[in-house]
Amino acid sequence: MLEYPEWLRIPLAEWVDAVMDWILANLGGVFDWIGDVGLQVLLAVEHALLFVPWFVLVIAVGALAWRLIGKWTFGLGMAVMLLLVGVFGYWVEAMTTLSVVIVSVAIAVGIGIPAGILMAWSNPVKRVLTPILDAMQTMPSFVYLIPALMLFGLGRVPATFATLIYAIPPVIRLTDVGIREVPGDTIEAAKAFGANRWNLLFDVQLPLARPSIMVGINQTTMMALAMVVIGSMIGNRGLGMEVLLAINRVQIGKGFEAGLAIVFLAIVIDRITNAFAKGRPAKVTDAGEKTTLKG
Repeated sequence: MLEYPEWLRIPLAEWVDAVMDWILANLGGVFDWIGDVGLQVLLAVEHALLFVPWFVLVIAVGALAWRLIGKWTFGLGMAVMLLLVGVFGYWVEAMTTLSVVIVSVAIAVGIGIPAGILMAWSNPVKRVLTPILDAMQTMPSFVYLIPALMLFGLGRVPATFATLIYAIPPVIRLTDVGIREVPGDTIEAAKAFGANRWNLLFDVQLPLARPSIMVGINQTTMMALAMVVIGSMIGNRGLGMEVLLAINRVQIGKGFEAGLAIVFLAIVIDRITNAFAKGRPAKVTDAGEKTTLKG
């Protein structure tokens, strides 16, 4: 009497298994092709990062940070943090991790910004996508490894797929928020001058929503980097794998080094993308007035 009635149970697990079985039986070849292409892209990005001499990349990151913030101490700090990743002996692993982050974030931005624009344009689309995004952000990240593993097997490609699903919601949400917060009188003024929907989007809405969109890209990037350890559970090499191996072997020192390398890489990425979101520092003109340089 007090037990939950069995007839009220919904066999959701069986339905999901049936869908996955159908996908594997009918679309397995498609996902094999996607996996092969994705692996080649990941390897190309990794090889490009490793082709650049380490000291050139460190100097470039420091110079970029200095240029964006306008403080040489900030640029030096970013360069030193990136240098410490190599000092710990994890330069190659860091570039492998960075290749997964770059590819997953690039795909997330390519999908997320158009999706955010559609949400801003259409309230029905927003009502459909909002609960989906809620579920994607609250679902335990380990769950994403299961379909990724079934569709692509072990390796970097399923880790990139899981990272993409986990990290894409912020850029969609903040693109929607940024466009919706564009002042109505600005839009009306643009329409009065004959702007159509595409003129409004590219000449008014996207430029004014840029800070919000850049914050979304920043958050997506940080969430992608947060998946590196979890992705190592399905064969993704890099810094996450080093942490996982240290846990399995109870190597506290090695795990601490690899963890610090992830922290330093995350700080560098976070500060630079934040600087892009805020634009370049104010600059004093000859007339003595401050102007803000846009990034």
